[in-house]
Amino acid sequence: MRSLQTNGSSDLTAPIPARRASSRTVAEAVLVEQYPALVRLAHLILPPDLGRHGRVLAAHAVVQRSLTAGGGAGRPRFPGRGAGTDPGSGGGVLRFPAPRSGETPGRSAHDRLRAGVVRAALRPPLRVSWGAALPKALGLRIFPPAGGTDELALDRALSAAAPATRAALALTAWEGLAREPVLALLREARAADPERAVAEAERLRAAAAFDVAELLRRPEFDPCTVHLRPTDLLRRRRRTRVAALCGVLALLTGTIGGALVREHETPRPPMSAAPGGTTPVRVPAERWADTSRVDFTAWPARGDRSSDRPLLRRAVTAWTRGAPLGPGSGARRPSLLFAGTVDGASVVLLHTGLTLVRYTEPGTGRGRPSLVETRADDSDVTTAAAVVLTREDHLTRYLLAPWIAEAGVRDLRAPGAAARPLPVTADGVTGPVAGSGPAGGAGPGTTAGSCGEVPALRLRSSTRIVEDHAFLVADLGGLVPAHLTWTPLPTPGDPARRPREATGPLGLAAWARSACSLAALRDGGVRSVNRWEFAAQRLPEGAGRALWVCARADTWEGRGRADVTLEAAGRSVPVTTVRNTGACGRFGQDVLAGTVWSAPSGARHLLAAGSRRVVGVTAAGAVDAAARGPVLAARAGAAGRVRLTGRLVDGSSLPGWTARTGEGGG
Repeated sequence: MRSLQTNGSSDLTAPIPARRASSRTVAEAVLVEQYPALVRLAHLILPPDLGRHGRVLAAHAVVQRSLTAGGGAGRPRFPGRGAGTDPGSGGGVLRFPAPRSGETPGRSAHDRLRAGVVRAALRPPLRVSWGAALPKALGLRIFPPAGGTDELALDRALSAAAPATRAALALTAWEGLAREPVLALLREARAADPERAVAEAERLRAAAAFDVAELLRRPEFDPCTVHLRPTDLLRRRRRTRVAALCGVLALLTGTIGGALVREHETPRPPMSAAPGGTTPVRVPAERWADTSRVDFTAWPARGDRSSDRPLLRRAVTAWTRGAPLGPGSGARRPSLLFAGTVDGASVVLLHTGLTLVRYTEPGTGRGRPSLVETRADDSDVTTAAAVVLTREDHLTRYLLAPWIAEAGVRDLRAPGAAARPLPVTADGVTGPVAGSGPAGGAGPGTTAGSCGEVPALRLRSSTRIVEDHAFLVADLGGLVPAHLTWTPLPTPGDPARRPREATGPLGLAAWARSACSLAALRDGGVRSVNRWEFAAQRLPEGAGRALWVCARADTWEGRGRADVTLEAAGRSVPVTTVRNTGACGRFGQDVLAGTVWSAPSGARHLLAAGSRRVVGVTAAGAVDAAARGPVLAARAGAAGRVRLTGRLVDGSSLPGWTARTGEGGG
């Protein structure tokens, strides 16, 4: 009898062992061919708390073990119709069925390999002895190359997402699958609530200010393109020496040595013996270079008094007794960030997960201890980059994050001047920085000469976490300096721009015009300020060009403040200040504002401008006028209130902010 062939690819009448060997061969060939893509898929799904080194090794382990099915966890059985184990092989080899009509063997194998990788990476918890199962990399740390700020933002978003959401995003954005196949894969992998996971992935992808699919193709998310670094060599040498010494002592001393060891192992009274006290947690020194959560939780304990138990006990006791942010803030065991002597004072810095705590004991005869606590949750590589240790005689010292590789000081009002190098000790303590920010009293409607020097720190992150990333922070009176960014004018036809670092010539020139306005934000708990140039307008009577700016300040508490100004003829004319608003931010991208401006002839004009989605502006009240497009200019007569309304591209209306026609001027 003749053999029956299907698509010329499989002999259905061949002996079963031959078909089994053929399907194994196909699967192995597909695994080798698709190995980089499958490893990247596993890497995107695996939990970030494995660390960057552990997640790379785990991704390779999941894929390398994907052809085996027997026995241990971490050796996934591939789900799917017809998949099973060979009864004659002891359950150790996956058996692929013959391809169905119209299906190529390679595609069938790839589908099953992908399903198995998803299931193994999603298994909660990862029931596998990683120490035994992972590929070995003794003496080395392995991690993908660092990316830019977009890659870092996406990595943080993935870390915060649920495992099934990460899987859905990876399958849609990286694998290019449609919604239904993704749902089928997640159900097959027994993921919790696949529909919700896919919906969350779609929401995350739509809310991103960048192309997620494009970013996932970059080397920063490729665990097959990695950097190698040694582990902590000094610590490794110390551990080796200690282990060797312990072995020699054990051989020499016998039972006497054992008794001595038992005597010295008698536990000491814990720090918590003091009322409300507790022993601070200490983070490993290299945690910041091997985690996707680059924030205060990754800071190690530093400082020349980090082992001063009495000082730490006093600091923790003062915090638990005071609990300035309420009793809940004192319930969590804090981690120690710093303990040392700075300018004659003893300073202890703690992180509680939700808050940042600074305990200070002044030098002898200089006053009583003080405690300052502030919100510090949801920090990141920029907002957790520096902390104010001391302010004295208009000099400020900072403690820099362990990932800061370069620090300098620049005057925001002098964009053309180079940053001055800032000396930093081995523990991260900076030299004194003259001035503590803009002088009080300067408001948003100031000229460039109405305030003195406005210092800001220019910091650069280590290439171990992100490449070519420099940024600015400014002291606004809190424990943590505010991150300064800017968003340039939109380009017609292009997507909306997102905030960017203000370290280039254009960003520095922009902030030079807004530097004095920072004084109005002092002592407000500000975590970041973005200067958004949302519109440009030709001034009446050929008087030049005006720029509309909205400076948004976000606080650690979540409240936002928007200051709108009109920059014309070297002056910043205040338009309005709106507090407790989402305007001018990620969740308030449509803005319309107006003010009165005086031309060189003395004539007064109502000027109004909207953001990029505004396609029409109408004024009613003291001024009746209308204009197509995002800007309007009309003569202003008698004093009175003007009501502005904008029309958006989707036909909806947008109320505007404006001043009375008898106010303002420029």
